[in-house]
Amino acid sequence: MQTVELDLFSTILLSMVVLFVGRALVDHIAVLKRFSIPAPVVGGSLIAVLLALADGLGGLKLSFNLALKDSLLLMFFTTVGLAADARMLAKGGLKLVLFLAISAALVVAQNAVGIGIALALDLHPVIGMLGGSITLVGGHGTGAAYAGRLGETLNLQGAMELTMGCATAGLVIGAILGGPVSEWLIKRHRLSGPSAAATQAEAETVASDEITARSLLNVLFVVLACLAGGKLLVKLIEGSGVILPDFVFCLLLGVVIRNLLTFAKSVRVSDRTIEAVGDVTLSLFLVMALMTMKLLDLVNLAGPLLAIIVAQAAVIIFFTVFVTFRVMGRNYDAAVIAGGQIGFGFSSTACALAIMKAVTQRHGASALAFIIVPMVGAFFIDILNAIVIQSFLALPLFGFGP
Repeated sequence: MQTVELDLFSTILLSMVVLFVGRALVDHIAVLKRFSIPAPVVGGSLIAVLLALADGLGGLKLSFNLALKDSLLLMFFTTVGLAADARMLAKGGLKLVLFLAISAALVVAQNAVGIGIALALDLHPVIGMLGGSITLVGGHGTGAAYAGRLGETLNLQGAMELTMGCATAGLVIGAILGGPVSEWLIKRHRLSGPSAAATQAEAETVASDEITARSLLNVLFVVLACLAGGKLLVKLIEGSGVILPDFVFCLLLGVVIRNLLTFAKSVRVSDRTIEAVGDVTLSLFLVMALMTMKLLDLVNLAGPLLAIIVAQAAVIIFFTVFVTFRVMGRNYDAAVIAGGQIGFGFSSTACALAIMKAVTQRHGASALAFIIVPMVGAFFIDILNAIVIQSFLALPLFGFGP
């Protein structure tokens, strides 16, 4: 076994190369463009497959320096907050509540499906939970936490390996499914993005909002200030018992600063520069996340857990098409939101936003989707998921009661 270690600069350089490859493939392969598969997903998944083959067949491993990975995600969520105008937040109030309720129902459905299949296959119901919202909505971090605790308590052999494999499968499948579902809804219901007049007005606004060295420095200063403030707030509440991820504070600080700046006429942060910084940080984060996936772990999905994942994919497609799309208004925004829900409901919030960006780049902006999905996917869904998981584990079925 040979391991090649890449330093920070080599890791960033390779990530950019992978991103460029992904863009080229999307530009030249019609099916990828038609279904709005994000370029970082294409490039990152491709390199992950190649690295898995090199590891499995040639015994060659690449070790990456991912010191910037988490910071890139924090920077991206900060730009989401900086793009959130209070007037749009007010407009999305009722829709936000509706989407929150729908997302809670999805979390319950994922666990019910996982448990049902596990029982049908004569497996412990915890296996179904590990193939439910613990890994799909929760991701690798939540999956690792619960797998360690439940595996030790119940003496489940291979629980951690199965959980990581399930989370990895969810990451890949969610990234691939979201775009096609949104595209199908848009074509099936003959939907369209903003009107020509609105698009023209937006184009004129963008044209007058140039990205300059000054605007870039201003945005980077605000973004880094939000990162520093977010980390400080995390430390301040550590002893309170409230546990929230860093990016929630960064996002909320971005919202506050954006709307405070509206009262300062002499200080302006460029919307176009904010969008550019967000695109760069999200793209690099996704490439790093996807190209470092351990695809060989997916061999642990053979058999029962594979059945659970396939069923979960069918459930989330059905749910977003027949529940989310209809409840959210059966319009263009609803179609974009549906794709985003597949992203964070089966993969991650970052992936959800990449999916929505790919769709809106083809069909037009959806400001409402970019307010609702990050707020639910990056903040509320983790709290809801924890409550639902604990409620399921309290059932007599699991034997944890007195």
